[in-house]
Amino acid sequence: QVQLVESGGGLAQPGGSLRLSCAASGFTFTNYAMSWARQAPGKGLEWVSGIYSDDSDTYYADSVKGRFTISRDNAKNTLYLQMNSLKPEDTALYYCTKMRAGGSAWYILAFDFWGQGTQVTVSS
Repeated sequence: QVQLVESGGGLAQPGGSLRLSCAASGFTFTNYAMSWARQAPGKGLEWVSGIYSDDSDTYYADSVKGRFTISRDNAKNTLYLQMNSLKPEDTALYYCTKMRAGGSAWYILAFDFWGQGTQVTVSS
């Protein structure tokens, strides 16, 4: 049974930082690209960041580039998202996602499993 469990969300002030974690189980974590996506209230899903299975390449949405860093610890089956210089527009429910086998793009439909989400709220 594939499980993705996010943690680390919470309340931060603008300019602050949070580190999200995703504990993965039920599949061979090292074989799959992983990603973070988010959904703000009243808005659609937005892809945030992705990382290849071999940890050699990372990708970011323009909205977070330079502020967020995705990483993974394959030995611990854990995905991370370090979020710095947070802005109010970063407020959203953040999901850890697993790319399906054969996935070829950072696209919502490429992700076959999602975590339950962890809430990030950025407000003064």
